Amino acid sequence: MKLLGTLLIATLAITSFYGCAPVVIGGAASTGAALHSRRTVGTFVDDQAIELKARLAVMENKELSSQIHISITSYNGVVLMSGQAPTEALSQQAQGIVAATEKVRLIHNEMSLAAPNSLMTRSSDTLITAKVKTSLFSIKGIEDFDPTRVKVVTEDGVVYLMGMVYRNEADAVGEQARKVSGAEKIVKLFEYLD
Repeated sequence: MKLLGTLLIATLAITSFYGCAPVVIGGAASTGAALHSRRTVGTFVDDQAIELKARLAVMENKELSSQIHISITSYNGVVLMSGQAPTEALSQQAQGIVAATEKVRLIHNEMSLAAPNSLMTRSSDTLITAKVKTSLFSIKGIEDFDPTRVKVVTEDGVVYLMGMVYRNEADAVGEQARKVSGAEKIVKLFEYLD
């Protein structure tokens, strides 16, 4: 636990000194991800725009954003809302804002009714996401499978899987994700190609 705290502090310090580096690296990573995706480049860009616009719209509502923790993930116009809201009314208010975002086709509102979780829980979720993403590279024997086509989001130990996949890929990804320590539940939100 002490090592995790030290790594977190070091990461924050490095990004403070080199503020532009994550933007440049993130841009390069996004370009690479778009090339491997089953989405068109235009849809890939639309998904990033949906995430940004929806986040900004929620943040503009200061009363709402001060009471909830929300993560917004878009894949092919399908949006996952994860996080916590203390009441159903606040969760629905956030969903209404996200739904008004241009090019949103469908929303999966997976916000739990609870107070926003701690930084320690969020750090644990980030670690679980990284472990799941890494574990997907060990999937073998499925022609044309590319683990970078799977979007992984973890919230309070629940792992959400998104992407455009074939059913055999979805089954293999789900089984692999179940093996990751800390993953309490796996939720498949895939769009199936078959």
